[in-house]
Amino acid sequence: QVRLVESGGGLAQAGGSLRVSCVDSGRAFTYYGVGWFRQAPGKEREFVAGISRSGGRTYYSDSVKGRFNISRDNAKSTVYLQMNSLKPEDTAVYYCAATATAYYSGSGRPTDYTYWGQGTQVTVSS
Repeated sequence: QVRLVESGGGLAQAGGSLRVSCVDSGRAFTYYGVGWFRQAPGKEREFVAGISRSGGRTYYSDSVKGRFNISRDNAKSTVYLQMNSLKPEDTAVYYCAATATAYYSGSGRPTDYTYWGQGTQVTVSS
């Protein structure tokens, strides 16, 4: 059973950095592709980044490519999202999500993910 818990959100200034983490307390992470999504007030949930089971393949939305980096440590059942060069438009609640699909290809559709964390707030001030 996958149980996801995000942490590490907070307040940053534009141009700054934050790292958010997603831990699977069920310790089944190795078998799942993982995506990070975000949702700003009044907007739909959008895909930010994804990573395959082994970490060998990563995927990014155009809006964060070159600024964000996703990684994972399966020994710690943790996926990280390092966010650099933050912009005010990055302000949102960030969610991690897991899918057991046989071949993870960075799907941007929330319905393709089975397990979700509760989210962590990231606020970027200008």
